[in-house]
Amino acid sequence: MDWYTTVFELIDMRSFSNLWFWIALAVVWSSASHWVLGVPYDMVLRARRNGGQAERDLEDIARVNVNRLLYIGRVSGPWLVGIMFFGLSTLATMGFFYRVEFAQALFLLAAPMSGVAAMSAATARRIEREQAHGPLLYKRLTRCRLYTQMIGTLSIFVTALWGMYQNLSLGVLG
Repeated sequence: MDWYTTVFELIDMRSFSNLWFWIALAVVWSSASHWVLGVPYDMVLRARRNGGQAERDLEDIARVNVNRLLYIGRVSGPWLVGIMFFGLSTLATMGFFYRVEFAQALFLLAAPMSGVAAMSAATARRIEREQAHGPLLYKRLTRCRLYTQMIGTLSIFVTALWGMYQNLSLGVLG
């Protein structure tokens, strides 16, 4: 068995039958639901429970991340949206029209994450507009996390269904 065979067995481009893809999918959604607007969710829980310095720390890090997201959106938002749609369109075309399984897997990972990014930008704008702090900030961050988890759950379900379909159809045909 040569080196190339070993590497290509480890990094199989048939994504839906590869354990690494499913590990990456779990890590992406776990991270997305833990880091709400760049704020670790345990800080929200600690601030809600303890108040005081923990609450001030949360408000500071939330303010910094909200300002950072809004600045990026204002400066290069249209370009980022255009590049994102170009990338998603390319992946969808390659994946579902030309039947490239790797592109399908990337699309099923990136499309819902783009929805999370849009929701995060909307949440950041709302936090800035309301000058949210204290219980209102907890509510905004918790709601953003809940919606991220809902999108993630639906995404994992759809990806699992599509992956099973791909594996079964390729198993029958291949």
